[in-house]
Amino acid sequence: MPLPSISVGGGIKVPKVGKISASGGVDLSKGINLTGGIELSKDKGNVFTSGAAKQSHEDVSHQAISSYFIGPQAENLSYFKDNLDAILEEVRKARARYYPSDGQFVSSAIQSSAAFQESTKTVAEASRKLAELLGKHSVPFWSPRYQGHMAMDMSMPALLGYFATMLYNPNNVAFEASPISTILEMEVGEQLCELLGYNTVENEYDSQPTGWGHITCDGSIANLESIWAARNLKFYPLSLRQAIEKGGKLDFIADSFKVRNCEGDERLFINLSTWELLNLKMSTILDLADRLNHEYGISSGYMEKVIDQYSIQSRGKDAVEREYDINKPGQYMVATTRHYSWPKGAAIAGIGSENVVGIPINNAAQMDIGELEKRLEENFENQQAVYAVVAIIGSTEEGAVDQLGEIVKLRHRFESRGMTFLIHADAAWGGYFATMLERDFTPGRSSYGNLPVELGGPEGFVPDSSLKPQTKEDIWWLRWADSITIDPHKAGYIPYPSGSLCYRDGRLKNLLTWTSPYLSRGSKTGIGIYGAEGSKPGAAAAATFMANKCIGLNPEGYGALLGEVTFTCSRLSAQWAAMTDDTMPFVVTPFNMLPSELADGATPESIEKEKQWIRDHILTKSNHEIINDQSKAPGGQTALELLRLLGSDLNINAFAVNFRFSSGKLNDDTNEANYLMQRIVQRLSVDSPGDDPTKIPMWLTSTEFSPKTYGVCVQNFKKRMGLQDGSQDLFVLRNVVMSPFPTEKDFIAEIVGVFKKVALEEAELCRKRNDQTVADHEFIVQGTDLIYLVHKPSFHVGNYRHQTILEVEIVGGDSQKDFVNLKKQYPKEVFHFKTKDPIDLNEYLHAKENAVLEGYIKFGTHALSYLVFQFKINSVLKDRPLDGMYQASSYPATGMPFFLYGYEGEANLDHILVKYPSAQFLAEGVSLELENSIDPMEFDKGLVVYLKGAREEAMQPFPANKDIASNPSFFFQPGKTFDVSIYRDPWEENLKAGAQQVYVDLINAPSDKFLTNGKLMLKDRLIVDSESVNFDPYYREDDVATWQDEVKQIGKKS
Repeated sequence: MPLPSISVGGGIKVPKVGKISASGGVDLSKGINLTGGIELSKDKGNVFTSGAAKQSHEDVSHQAISSYFIGPQAENLSYFKDNLDAILEEVRKARARYYPSDGQFVSSAIQSSAAFQESTKTVAEASRKLAELLGKHSVPFWSPRYQGHMAMDMSMPALLGYFATMLYNPNNVAFEASPISTILEMEVGEQLCELLGYNTVENEYDSQPTGWGHITCDGSIANLESIWAARNLKFYPLSLRQAIEKGGKLDFIADSFKVRNCEGDERLFINLSTWELLNLKMSTILDLADRLNHEYGISSGYMEKVIDQYSIQSRGKDAVEREYDINKPGQYMVATTRHYSWPKGAAIAGIGSENVVGIPINNAAQMDIGELEKRLEENFENQQAVYAVVAIIGSTEEGAVDQLGEIVKLRHRFESRGMTFLIHADAAWGGYFATMLERDFTPGRSSYGNLPVELGGPEGFVPDSSLKPQTKEDIWWLRWADSITIDPHKAGYIPYPSGSLCYRDGRLKNLLTWTSPYLSRGSKTGIGIYGAEGSKPGAAAAATFMANKCIGLNPEGYGALLGEVTFTCSRLSAQWAAMTDDTMPFVVTPFNMLPSELADGATPESIEKEKQWIRDHILTKSNHEIINDQSKAPGGQTALELLRLLGSDLNINAFAVNFRFSSGKLNDDTNEANYLMQRIVQRLSVDSPGDDPTKIPMWLTSTEFSPKTYGVCVQNFKKRMGLQDGSQDLFVLRNVVMSPFPTEKDFIAEIVGVFKKVALEEAELCRKRNDQTVADHEFIVQGTDLIYLVHKPSFHVGNYRHQTILEVEIVGGDSQKDFVNLKKQYPKEVFHFKTKDPIDLNEYLHAKENAVLEGYIKFGTHALSYLVFQFKINSVLKDRPLDGMYQASSYPATGMPFFLYGYEGEANLDHILVKYPSAQFLAEGVSLELENSIDPMEFDKGLVVYLKGAREEAMQPFPANKDIASNPSFFFQPGKTFDVSIYRDPWEENLKAGAQQVYVDLINAPSDKFLTNGKLMLKDRLIVDSESVNFDPYYREDDVATWQDEVKQIGKKS
């Protein structure tokens, strides 16, 4: 339905973008002073500034874009206020002219009463206080310093549309509750369909289907609705077949009604196999009801009643599948990096999350088309139906765009063999970027096109940038997706909640209707009967309509805005790519590989050469200089061309940071790199109520790349960072660019400088926590005849990051006698030994001759500092690194491994720390009853005992020490008995990633490692400590958020 003409005047001031002059009124023939006479300068690192901010010049396109927002410093607030006043005046007029003869209901006498005045005062104070707290404690999305999530200042047209409509509170679930906002939503659906390339004009002579779209609360609900539609479409032919079978309501058409199967062969519908029914093309299925009406006169009302008896909506999926003996459930296929809404939606729709098949990704985080084809081929061979393949157009974490064009071509090939599926494009983030495509764009045009340069001078000049050639092509292919999710509240700069779903063939929505009497009234113009939602705010539709209309879904409107943002994103990408070199204590690695890395025969030297070129020709240059620099990079690109190749497909920069040790060696432990990045993002984001958003100088966010999800992609990323491959997830930093302002006033240099300062400080801390230096060391002393020192380890401090057991003897004077007497005098105490002076423990462990440790004994509340003991190291019984790269990928599921050492008559235990977090459990003098005796020489090497039934995986993470002490049922208590298996130590000295996994997999150890089974009983001398080993001395404590108490006071009457 066409929208009636709506004036956007009426006192509301809306910026209008018209045709923009390419030169902005500047005579280009006379040349341009590109730097305004200002020299470029470089700080001590590689963050550059042009100094261009000192002069004022014009950029026509950027001026228009600047009018869309209230502004980082509320520069346009006065215009916003004027518009709010105009809206409120219209509200007054609307109320005053509706039956004015009714007279006033709130008299001046009421308004002057004490109760009225008190109440209005309370509301005023509460409003002021709420606004104050919001201003102080909200995340400053509006600032160019914010580079976190998909959030920025909302556009003024959208805010005004939301505010104006909100005052009338329309509910778009029913036309009778929302006459104008329903019309606005229908118009928005048409706007978005047209943007995405769908046909929006019904024409009986045109075979193209007519698109249809509507607003949803978000992309997750849009994705859910698309799943619902795909499921219903796939089963519709099966329901119709039941109606046509003998005895069915439509059996009279069985002998004559024909359709074309997926391969194009015309056959009687009743004779189609289940596989053929499950693979009818969408157009064939959606034509069925119309054909039955035209060919047999069957009314749509009658068809609805008939199908309802057999439909999946009524009977449920399981019943229909049983009817047709379908044993292999239909599946969805989407990249492994998919949004969580896909398995969630499949679970809600009854498809099951396990039937959302994750397709591996390539090194750019795009779905691997070769892997998709393999999986589709497998489903084809097994005759397992596919509901849909999902192409992600702008992934949430990486900004990656799947190769939609290749997916469309792949479907065509499978259709020729008899299998089809829907294609859904999850363009929640990427949909609005379609405005950046030139109006005449067609695939195959790989040129960048001419950059519209609205030149003036250095300040305020923010060029817009085009998308990568392949990204353009895949966005163009959106027109062939059967359904598309697009979120105006992301790249449309519109308030929440405003997601949307568009169908290439609007008839698909008819499979989702669920009516009630009040919804049906006005159904010709209502949209509430379609989709998963009930009540929905008409204000969201109005906000989207206003923004789309006032800014424009075209290259001059949103295209120019997103083009400027894309240029800003590219300049940040250049910083992440080249800001660090091998002289700096930290290293930044962008997720998206540089052109030199992708080139055949890439070498460290060729990559560094390109990075240096970026430093010289991009980081050090003004926007004007980049545009006009025609010199060539090592790969043959100009500065602008190279800039456009950096970073992700759609304005999200994922990158990682590693550090160098003081020696200059690059860290190769993923856990330690993760630790650095976690500390950086903690300082550049809020993660607790006590954080003060106004004190954070730059905002980033983060994600994790797990090997299970990212596969070879994260392996490659770790390798580029200098990390060892392993099972650990990789913590990754992200910045989402939505603001067009950072490239003004050299602000990128400002925010990148902030990042550099924080990264330097945190890299120094990581050096400190990892460097091997002299330190005080503490041990647990076990045994009397044979004495062992068990080191007190720490996962977080390099000096203590190993699990060490030393076999020692006491030397010097009467020390042995003194020690034995102490043990007899305090039979239940656990003895600790602390070194007298700080030492480098590694030197002692690897000494050529037996080294001697000197220190003091302490136990309970006694610290015998007056009595010095010397322990000579006879052997290093165990020395297992606790570095993250060597940790296991999981905890033992059926038991718990311990080191077992001493001899059968006096055996000791030390819990093996396979993974962080963990706990230190030690036992001295345990009792053993073994099925077979163990050779003392085996004990001398140190064994491994597996406590069956002590299910470590189920107990991790262990409680705090005080909670363990107060729990008499805790598994590690004196007198506890366990069934055990004893093994030779399976440890391999040639260290490799995940080396500790051998202790998790003990039950699968080679037969030559197994020694015997038996029983083990704990005695008195036990150590239980779940805190020291996990304690992080560098952990940043959260501040207490006192402002939360202020929230509770809002609205309270004094």
